[in-house]
Amino acid sequence: MVKKWYQAASLTGLFLCAALAFLFWRAGVFTSREALTDYLAQFGWGAPLVFVAFQAVQVVLPILPGGLGCLAGVIFFGAWRGFWFNYIGICLGSLAAFAIARSCGRPLLESLFPPRLIEKYDNKLGSGNRFARWFAFFIFIPVAPDDYLCFLAGTTSMRWQLYTAIILLCKPASIALYSMGLTAVAQNIFGLWR
Repeated sequence: MVKKWYQAASLTGLFLCAALAFLFWRAGVFTSREALTDYLAQFGWGAPLVFVAFQAVQVVLPILPGGLGCLAGVIFFGAWRGFWFNYIGICLGSLAAFAIARSCGRPLLESLFPPRLIEKYDNKLGSGNRFARWFAFFIFIPVAPDDYLCFLAGTTSMRWQLYTAIILLCKPASIALYSMGLTAVAQNIFGLWR
């Protein structure tokens, strides 16, 4: 039951994002960086706050692939501000995922994620200090399933302080690589606002 609700919520979020992107495109918001900047400026701090909240929710309830959210932050707010808004939102969401899993325990993992994924990372990460070292490594690199790993960490004996330190210190590298790397790809392949 939980898995179906989770999938339905993710699909609804994806549909709403696609509809919003279409409306922005129809309104000419995506025609240039200036048009986008002018549009977002009318919302003041509301635009960054909504984006940070979106990124936080995105960790707990995946709506878009994480890399696309990072790309959106850089496109919407520029390289540095986009990076910081991505970082703040993703870190808040990572803390929320840990708290939810800490509260709900292992049955939550089993109801939301495929058994193969759970078994793979259970075997790979181990427990105790080994888990903490591997967890930090996987959070640092940009290709691991970070959102799942945050939920998984919540079901272990890892202390809040250690978890928070790993998230705050290891997330910037992967967020920067996603943000800047995908921006470069978008500019080179799609000619995004040259």
